[in-house]
Amino acid sequence: MGYLTTHVLDTAAGSPGKGIRIEVYRLTDGERTRLTEVVTNDDGRCDGPILDGEAFTAGEYELVFHAGDYLRAQGVAAAEPRFLDVIPLRFGVADASQHYHVPLLLSPYGYSTYRGS
Repeated sequence: MGYLTTHVLDTAAGSPGKGIRIEVYRLTDGERTRLTEVVTNDDGRCDGPILDGEAFTAGEYELVFHAGDYLRAQGVAAAEPRFLDVIPLRFGVADASQHYHVPLLLSPYGYSTYRGS
């Protein structure tokens, strides 16, 4: 069976993004359903899959990274409201038997993502 994972790298600090709250949603017919919430560990990863087994099916998902809270906790100075605060990443799962890894590379003024391995 497939599963969903993520991790966060703070590219400005050159370190893992630890302690970042991530909300997980499934999107169905334009409606969001909150499935769970996780927090990254000291390595910027979650302690296990975010979704797996019967909870991980084909469809559309959204990971919502609370980056502003993390950046404030790191003492990153920035004008309020911050340029980046809450970062939603929407993606599709075509084959739920595969591993979907959706990382976030974060800095105070930019981010990127990709389907990792």
